Amino acid sequence: MKEGQKIVIQGGKALRGSVRAQGAKNAALPILASALLLSEGTLQLERVPDLEDTRTMVQILQHLGAEAQFENGAVRVHTPAEIAWETPPQLVRRMRASSLVLGPLLARCGRASLPLPGGCSIGGRPIDFHLKGLAKMGAEIELVHGTVQARAKGLRGCRLYMDFPSVGATENLMMAAVCARGETVIENAAREPEITNLAQALRSMGAIISGEGTGTIHVKGDTALHGATVRTIADRIEACTYLLAGIITGGEVVVEDVAPEHLEAFFAKLEEAGAEAWASGGDARARRSARLSSLSLKALPYPGFPTDLQPQMMAVLALADGTSIVQDGVFESRFLHVNELQKMGARIDVQGGTAVITGVPHLRGADVRATDLRAGAALILAGLAASEETAVFQIQHINRGYENIVTKLRSLGAAINLDSSEEEDLA
Repeated sequence: MKEGQKIVIQGGKALRGSVRAQGAKNAALPILASALLLSEGTLQLERVPDLEDTRTMVQILQHLGAEAQFENGAVRVHTPAEIAWETPPQLVRRMRASSLVLGPLLARCGRASLPLPGGCSIGGRPIDFHLKGLAKMGAEIELVHGTVQARAKGLRGCRLYMDFPSVGATENLMMAAVCARGETVIENAAREPEITNLAQALRSMGAIISGEGTGTIHVKGDTALHGATVRTIADRIEACTYLLAGIITGGEVVVEDVAPEHLEAFFAKLEEAGAEAWASGGDARARRSARLSSLSLKALPYPGFPTDLQPQMMAVLALADGTSIVQDGVFESRFLHVNELQKMGARIDVQGGTAVITGVPHLRGADVRATDLRAGAALILAGLAASEETAVFQIQHINRGYENIVTKLRSLGAAINLDSSEEEDLA
């Protein structure tokens, strides 16, 4: 999807059928970054979704001196003995996950230069947790003109307590700890499945790690690493988005090749709202036989309800009976999609960090903008259920997390197309 394109949807069609889940972007990115830890050997990462973010990470690795290329849904990375430690600003500023190279670069090179990812300011942002942990491991860190300058004569293992279970910080510190002297213990660590996938990848490369998936992770450092072949887990956010496409349109969608245990919080909320959701083997299925009931929902770190599904769930609750309450305990400004849903007839009132959603009988098509990745997915879901035509602009955000979303939705019966006409002024 290119800038200037839009997604056009003729809503009102019940979606039915099955799609296969893509590999998890949020698992692929840290595993790709971990290839920088290899001083010899090759990392072969399979089931990598072809997305803007994964392409950006591959380009960053190439800039740093690694040989990296996409091939048949996999990425092969060979890291030479000597690599660069200065990251390219034009690539790093495209995505916050660029910060995942910081720990590996410090471990390998003893130096790292990283512009603040995504152009974010350092105050109160999750990268603070990365920097505090690395500093405790012996790194000297300065912020110079919006760029993190880090040095370390040798990282040392230690006990790290995280004030918040940040996924990216947990991943960065795990990777740095693999090459540190001694043992590192990360307490209040993130527990997301993507953390477990990274730990499995690092173990395949020779690292000694235990405790992933719990709040305390142990890493024995200074171990010799070698090449490995690794596979990313299924993208649970993408899978749930397609299940919600079936729910919001009154159809029934099956998503194949998922890990059902990663969807438990999502299934619980669907069932609370009156939908049916279940798994059989590696397939997940969801449907509803009547209008959904309202509910209260708070997005929390795993195993809580995912913040990356909160916007999509809000679109579904806009058509539920009664009044729903949605809070986000992970990101303070995760309600940017509310104004766009309101253009489609949703009744949503934001009061501080809480969204109050009064269900309406139907949504109507409108011209709307995807302000971010998950907001874009929410607007597509709303458009699938709306009467008349919906045009979603700024869809480059959507391509950061969904591979072939138009093709997949069309295979389920959606009347949805890409339109490359010039973007209109929607102000």
